[in-house]
Amino acid sequence: MRRTAPSTLVAATAALALVWPASPALAAGADDDPARHALRSGVTEDSFYFLMADRFANGDPGNDTGGIPGGKDEHGFDPTAKGYFNGGDLDGLRAQLDYVEGLGTDAIWLTPVFQNKAVQLEDGPSAGYHGYWITDFTRIDPHLGTNADLAELVDAAHDRGIKVFFDIITNHTADVIGYEEGARTAYVPKDVEPYRTAGGAPFDDRDHAGTGDFPDLDPATSFPYTPVLAPGEEDLKVPAWLNDPTLYHNRGNTTFTGEDSQYGDFFGLDDLFTEHPRVVDGMIDIYRTWVEDFGIDGFRIDTMKHVDDAFWQAFGPGILDFARSHGKPDFFMFGEVALDGSDAAAKAFTSHYTGHNGMQAVLDFPFQWAARDFVSRQRSGRALARFFRDDDWYTDADSNVHSLPTFLGNHDMGRFGHFLAVDDPDRSAAERLRRDVLAHQLMYLSRGNPVVYYGDEQGFTGTGGDQLARQSMFASQVPEYADDDQLGSAETPASDSFDTDHPLYRTIAGLDRLVERHPALRRGAQQVRSADRDVVAFSRIDRRQQREYVVVLNTAERPRALRVPTWVRDGRFRKVLGQGPATRESGRDGDLRVTVPALGAVVYASTARIPASRRAPAVRLAEPAPTKVARSRTKVVAKVGGDSFYEVTFQAKVGGGRWRDIGTDDSAPYRVFHDTRDLATGTRVQYRAAVLDNRGHSRTSGVRATRVAPPTVDLTTSGERGTVSNVDPVTVTAVVDPERPAQSVRFERSVAGGAWEVLGTDTSSPAYQVSDDVSALPLGTRVRYRAVLVERGTPRVVGGPVTVTTAAPTPARESVTFAGSLQSEIGCAADWDPACEESRLAFDPTDGRWHATFELPAGSYDWKVAVDGSWDENYGAGGAAGGDNLTLVVPEGGATYRFTWDQVSKEPSATLVP
Repeated sequence: MRRTAPSTLVAATAALALVWPASPALAAGADDDPARHALRSGVTEDSFYFLMADRFANGDPGNDTGGIPGGKDEHGFDPTAKGYFNGGDLDGLRAQLDYVEGLGTDAIWLTPVFQNKAVQLEDGPSAGYHGYWITDFTRIDPHLGTNADLAELVDAAHDRGIKVFFDIITNHTADVIGYEEGARTAYVPKDVEPYRTAGGAPFDDRDHAGTGDFPDLDPATSFPYTPVLAPGEEDLKVPAWLNDPTLYHNRGNTTFTGEDSQYGDFFGLDDLFTEHPRVVDGMIDIYRTWVEDFGIDGFRIDTMKHVDDAFWQAFGPGILDFARSHGKPDFFMFGEVALDGSDAAAKAFTSHYTGHNGMQAVLDFPFQWAARDFVSRQRSGRALARFFRDDDWYTDADSNVHSLPTFLGNHDMGRFGHFLAVDDPDRSAAERLRRDVLAHQLMYLSRGNPVVYYGDEQGFTGTGGDQLARQSMFASQVPEYADDDQLGSAETPASDSFDTDHPLYRTIAGLDRLVERHPALRRGAQQVRSADRDVVAFSRIDRRQQREYVVVLNTAERPRALRVPTWVRDGRFRKVLGQGPATRESGRDGDLRVTVPALGAVVYASTARIPASRRAPAVRLAEPAPTKVARSRTKVVAKVGGDSFYEVTFQAKVGGGRWRDIGTDDSAPYRVFHDTRDLATGTRVQYRAAVLDNRGHSRTSGVRATRVAPPTVDLTTSGERGTVSNVDPVTVTAVVDPERPAQSVRFERSVAGGAWEVLGTDTSSPAYQVSDDVSALPLGTRVRYRAVLVERGTPRVVGGPVTVTTAAPTPARESVTFAGSLQSEIGCAADWDPACEESRLAFDPTDGRWHATFELPAGSYDWKVAVDGSWDENYGAGGAAGGDNLTLVVPEGGATYRFTWDQVSKEPSATLVP
């Protein structure tokens, strides 16, 4: 494949951050008339179909084993196993494009199709059928076809007007790197063991990220673990720079929390040093090539929240500018920022990547949660209405919520049909089908770009997430799939599932045709109108047509009648979806009376335009202030007089700079949440707003000024309900908001009301913590902790104090078992049984650890610790969650060993008893 020049945008992006919050397009507004129309990107027109190539259609059985000799644990193919390649490929997908197109698909989103490590024996074993264990970023995995097959697929899709999106990874590669200290080890925090230069000097990588400069590293001295490559795998990865072990974090396995969420290995997968400019440039180069050589139309980006901000601030412009200069003006990227919840805090977190980091969009996980809450868990419609009102978190200078892809389920969490059964096991099959339809109606009729997970249109349900939600569309031989229920059909995945007459296929295709015929339902502004326990109503308005579409959804098992406010008084509304009269009339007050069937949706569209405004309404700003859920975001609210369709543009001026657009909102309440993370504490910021009415009149507010508030420091300690074990170190953790690379945190303690003493200072962002040894303190001693932010130019900020009391240790789990190949030797019915009572450890309150002593015969045994009788929580070598097995070699004649598990460090151990 042809190579392109490395990115040179890293340093430029860093320089921009010094004068303005990082964003690729903070447009300068005209001083005379700052009013703008709200943004709509090209992708707002698209419906996505998300599929796993190995599980869709088998077009060429000749590539099932990828040309790799041996058995399934060498080549990875086993059509009877859910964790192995099942046979789908790119040729199969190309042959089924009629089926995909018939669903109304505008864009196919493929799970990663690059060459993977065929099998990772440590993971089950399991195969790389899913695509997330990449070894060669320049070629298609041979189980799925060739680069030529991809070119044919893209051309065939483009001939039908269908885009092709790649699922890409920048966070990690396959598990190739091991450590001299063990293959899958526990994470070592940066405050415990910092990175070191090749010469041994400690440094914090965050001080260099985004600058284009980085210290020289040495695998022998720079990392807490010493990276090693197995013989024969020294040059396994492509491009060749990926074989340099100093370009990985090398800190051990992640627990998906705190600092290790960005720096740790995912179950051993090699975590790239994305703060290093060589990695940034290399990743931009890799993915530019796929755009140039194959015409890929966009990327879904895996594990976005596990990569540092500076990387995205370079990667986004580096890819987007290249694509646009190579004939892809609508090239589009959206990232996976997975989380639970749909409240303002969830949106503050996910919108950080579109606002501060300048990426175009993120996959709308909060929508998925809100949709499940409303349709499946039957939570209040008022919560859904509040969720939509909070969409302003995504409004900024170059993006908004209308670009976000929305979805109901996926290959990780599971399918919506499964949630319907889990959330209420007593639901009938007919009710589950109707609620599935209702969920898709919500997704297609509300803002955002709908994503259909392959098989959902055939009623696939599955029995869980991950591998249990990855059925094949061709006849499956996997036992766990073959007996799955399918909503709306008597069939199961044991037979081919390309039925274009399936009720869900027809429903989704019909919804796509509906929104294509009515652009307001595709790209129109969304105005929440009313909601109660079972019902939510909102309007969609296309600013060009100025006709109001009223959408009402009902999750009750009975019809609901309600009055919906509109902007059309004494007007006629024509039904475009659902049951009910063909037309309805709004009253003098604009209220439209609507009856919604049980578990149903209706849409009515005004036959006349919204009355034209005679003059722009008055507009004024409320006092700007930091938000409660994100200190780095300033809430700016415009109060607009009048009651019609308006668009409000917000602008900010930093110091003596120019007015710059920070977002345009086209639904009330009119707000933006301005990101000031990169502005120094005390910086003066002025705000103004301009309203644009539906006839082109505009009016500008007065100016409101504020100063950037200092960060906050949130302090927590280990222990429960203010009690800490006197035999274990107390972990004190500080979270700074906004967090910046140049910050440090000084930790202090006060014992029994005494003077404050310094415990230590942590300079290693983004997480700050310290350990405190309280073993010398008497039981019942009260200890206070506080954290002091150290940042140039910021006044003293203190987190805490938090008070704890020392106490005797208590068990943190119900049971702990050592499980492995030695269990049958001590009386268990089978080896590797996490529930065997004979191999349980007992908690010792004198040292706060779990112990058991056993006499063992000679032999070599593998083992680890399982918690609470299952493998859901287990610990191996070094205390790593899901880590490597430990090996115990018992000498000739047998011996007695004491097995121990430390519930704080999570480390298991076995010691010989003399």
